[in-house]
Amino acid sequence: MGARAVLVTGGVLVVGAVGLVVADQVARGVAQERASEVIAERLDVTGTPAVDVEGFPFLTQLLARELDEVHATVDGVRLDGVDAVDVRLDARGVTLRQPSTVADATLALTLPTATVQQVVAEQSGLAVDLTVDGDLLRASGEVLGVELTAGVQPYVQDGRLLADVVDVTVGGAVVDVADLAVGGRLTGIEIPVGGLPDGVVLESTSVVPDGLRVVAAGQDVTLEVAP
Repeated sequence: MGARAVLVTGGVLVVGAVGLVVADQVARGVAQERASEVIAERLDVTGTPAVDVEGFPFLTQLLARELDEVHATVDGVRLDGVDAVDVRLDARGVTLRQPSTVADATLALTLPTATVQQVVAEQSGLAVDLTVDGDLLRASGEVLGVELTAGVQPYVQDGRLLADVVDVTVGGAVVDVADLAVGGRLTGIEIPVGGLPDGVVLESTSVVPDGLRVVAAGQDVTLEVAP
């Protein structure tokens, strides 16, 4: 084979490879856009979901009907009446057959202080304002005209998001929580987080500047068929 033939052959191979890469990226982009539309259609979201499908080549994943990694983010979502923000889903081993399954899924979201404040007030019977105070949430309000503040410690136990009132100050005096008449109502206050797929359970929580960052995870999760 002459030099000219080698150059021509090489050029054809390069053009073909570039074409495959372009086709792969176009297919990936279409799939990501459609996934974003489905999320927006099925969930009460705020903002436009952003979806990123990892792995190359994408077309072989599509043919195999299984995606290696999928990452999705959205500004906000309402789950069973509870508002959450800064939502991120990381999924691995997502099958495209019905019913679709996810080998490993991790969901992270933030419950704003306003959301937690409403739930704490409903569960404890106290009208309070809630702010972030280090690794605690600080509740403040008035009881019978006396200023009250309380430190609230959130935690996850047995897949439930709970909170304990760990310190109370009434009129500037520190009061033992156990001595309060409502002391029994100030521990194990549940902050409901519903609307999660079956098999996805709460794992951890931490106090962040905007409220509570909550992480849930699950394995071999079956997703509902889109209507």
